[in-house]
Amino acid sequence: MRYWLMKSEPTEVSIDDLAARPGQTVAWDGIRNYQARNFMRNQMQIGDHAFFYHSSCAEPGIVGITTVSKVAYPDATQYDPKSKYYDPKATPENPRWFNVEVTLVKKTRLLSLKELRSHSELASMRILQKGNRLSITPVDPAEWAFIMSIL
Repeated sequence: MRYWLMKSEPTEVSIDDLAARPGQTVAWDGIRNYQARNFMRNQMQIGDHAFFYHSSCAEPGIVGITTVSKVAYPDATQYDPKSKYYDPKATPENPRWFNVEVTLVKKTRLLSLKELRSHSELASMRILQKGNRLSITPVDPAEWAFIMSIL
């Protein structure tokens, strides 16, 4: 099993939106970064766990835990000319973008970015590295265990 941190802007999909969805499941679509796509396409497996992280908001941070419930498949938004995620170079025969589906395990208290930074045990965590803007990052098992112990 692997561990991940997956960022979502609350205006796109919030933890409360996920909790209100049928089956509490959402397709993690709209990813347009090749490294994040490759994490989903090549590494994420059913049963992997992820921290659900609110980004680009007043107080960014971890707000829940999800599990990967469906492995990568082509992201349908890449084919829709009306979607902001449309990619004219993508075709059903040669998709460029993929998504996984995640299911809510539980909502948590807000573990803010500021609080994450305050723990020396998390100093190497990718989300805390300068210049990191990836929407999906791996989480080391020791980092996962430490965060779980303070949630």
